[in-house]
Amino acid sequence: MTSRIFFPQPIKPTAGANPSQPTSDPGKFDAILSEKLRAGDVKFSQHARQRIKSRNIELTEGDLQKLQSAVDKAGAKGARESLILIDRLALVVSVKNRTVITAVDEANLKENVFTNIDSAVIM
Repeated sequence: MTSRIFFPQPIKPTAGANPSQPTSDPGKFDAILSEKLRAGDVKFSQHARQRIKSRNIELTEGDLQKLQSAVDKAGAKGARESLILIDRLALVVSVKNRTVITAVDEANLKENVFTNIDSAVIM
């Protein structure tokens, strides 16, 4: 069963959390996302969180793994700002800071122009 991650509110790291231990409340958004961010190291800017929430974008655990892999690949090639395409989702990522800057769903992809990127990763 694949868990889905939603972005209903700003991320608040859990104080004193041990990343090697599983989250005691797997349904709690903040705990799950904090755990994933520690393990994967990819963060979401406030702007990206707002876009994800307003566009009702759902990111599965598999999507987050693909995102991590894409950021790693872009970084290995020396990319700075990358457009990452995962299925029907486009994410602009600061590779250096490992931060998602914005997210665009399929409905908003048509006739969209992405600027200030130096690479694209298609997953």
